[in-house]
Amino acid sequence: MSLVLIMTVLATGCGGGSQPSVQQQQTAPAESAAQPPGEETRIVPHAMGETVIPGTPQRIVVLTTQGTESLLALGIKPVGAVKSWIGDPWFDHIKDQMDGVEVIGDEVQPNVELIASLKPDLILGTKVRQEKIYSQLSAIAPTVFTENLGDSMIDNFSLYAKALNREEDGKKVLEEFEKTIAEAKNKLGDKTKLEISLARFQAGKVRVYYKNNFAGVILEKMGFARPEAQNKDEFTKDLAKEQMAELDGDIFFYFASDREGDNGATKTAQEWLDDPLARNLKVKKNGHVYQVNEAIWNSAGGIIAAELLVKDIEKIVSEVQP
Repeated sequence: MSLVLIMTVLATGCGGGSQPSVQQQQTAPAESAAQPPGEETRIVPHAMGETVIPGTPQRIVVLTTQGTESLLALGIKPVGAVKSWIGDPWFDHIKDQMDGVEVIGDEVQPNVELIASLKPDLILGTKVRQEKIYSQLSAIAPTVFTENLGDSMIDNFSLYAKALNREEDGKKVLEEFEKTIAEAKNKLGDKTKLEISLARFQAGKVRVYYKNNFAGVILEKMGFARPEAQNKDEFTKDLAKEQMAELDGDIFFYFASDREGDNGATKTAQEWLDDPLARNLKVKKNGHVYQVNEAIWNSAGGIIAAELLVKDIEKIVSEVQP
C-alpha cells in the first residue's frame, strides 16, 4: 500500500483584510493563550476567515471523518475525533490506527465540552457541518474550517496540512496518491474508456451519482468515461424505478447504505436489480454489476479511502472482459 495507507481529492478557502474579522476576534484569546513566548506564528486563511496558529500543533481535535484520514496519512494521531459513519466507533480501514483516540460525538453534533476538556492546540472542522459552533470552538483553540466535503478532498487535505505546519509532508502524500493513480491508469490502459455507472441504494431510495462527489472525482482522475446520462458536473439525483436506464453503462458500481443492522438499503438494491427493467440493462446482461464498500466509496471521503478506492477500481476493472 503506497505511503501510510494514504489517499484523495478537492476544496477552498481564503480570507484577509486590514481589520480583524469577527472570526479573528473570536479566535484571538485562545491563540494568545496558547502561544509560548517567542514561538513563530502562522496565519492560515480558511472558510471562516483567518486563524493565527503558533508553531506546530501537537494536540489536534478533528471534526470530520475526511479530516481524520488527513491526520493519519500525515502520521498524526488526533487526541479526539468524531465517530465514523460506519463502525463502532471507527471505519474498519482506520480502526487499527485509532487506539486511544477520544470519541467526541459525530460530525453533525460534536461535544463542545468534551473537546474543551482535551485541551487541543488546534481544531479542524468544516463549515458545511459545524458553522454554527465555530465561535465556541475558536474560543477553545485555533480553529480551521474547510468550506465543504466530498469532491473537495484534495484541497481540504492541503489546507489541513498547512494548518498543521506539515505542508512538505502533505505534498509528499499527494505525490504518492498521484503516483498510485498513474500506475493504475497505466495498468488498465484502454479499459479506462469503459463507461462507469455509479449509484447509491438506501432504504426505499436510489440515487444516481454524477461527477461531483468523492467517488466521481476519483473516477475522473483515473480517466474513466461516464455514461451520457451521468456525465454531469453535479452531485447526485434521486431516481424513480422508471428511470432505471440512467444506471446503464459498461460497468455498474453501487453501494448500499445499511446502518446498525438495518438491511433496508440492501433490500432496495435487490428489488431494483431483480426487476424486469434491470434485466434489460446492458450492464446487467453482461454481468458487470458490482457492489462495493460504502465506507471506502462514499462515507469516509478522505485520502486513505481514496487510495483504497483506486486499488478497488483497478482490481475489479482489470478482471472485466468487455
